[in-house]
Amino acid sequence: MKELIIFKHELQNIINRNEFKGQSNLIKAAQAYLKANLSAGSETEDKQFTRTEEERALTLFANENNLWIDETCFGAYITEGAEQKVYFPENTDYVVKLADAIFYIHWQDYFNNLLLHNALFDNTRYELIGFYRDSETLFAVVKQPFVITTAITNLENVKQFLLANGFESKKNND
Repeated sequence: MKELIIFKHELQNIINRNEFKGQSNLIKAAQAYLKANLSAGSETEDKQFTRTEEERALTLFANENNLWIDETCFGAYITEGAEQKVYFPENTDYVVKLADAIFYIHWQDYFNNLLLHNALFDNTRYELIGFYRDSETLFAVVKQPFVITTAITNLENVKQFLLANGFESKKNND
């Protein structure tokens, strides 16, 4: 029961963008930078900023902290989906993922998603290592432990599990 209370407190802190044990990292630093630099001079703290404004601020954050990742550090290309490009650096136990946060209206939401994932799935936690720009697209560069599969996933079982828990399949496996 104590663990559940601690976990609930951690989730609330993520939602409120507060620090909590184990999350003093670059994800929280990027969020704090966005909050500080976008809210400075605004009339209200609740103002929603555009993605372009967020990307300008993240670019400054990357410049000021030398967080630009060179593509030679990505490793061998593995695959990609709508959300991420995945690479496997040689002689490592992790993958590098480039995410342009396409499924999120705001970068803050993407960072919240990473923090929520880390709170729920500690064994496959994301670590923000920097940023990469390809043409006009800004990518967050994260690394994540490489997972070796032990069995083939039965998508029908996954669909049934999700349906039983209130999720609805819209298209493909989204």
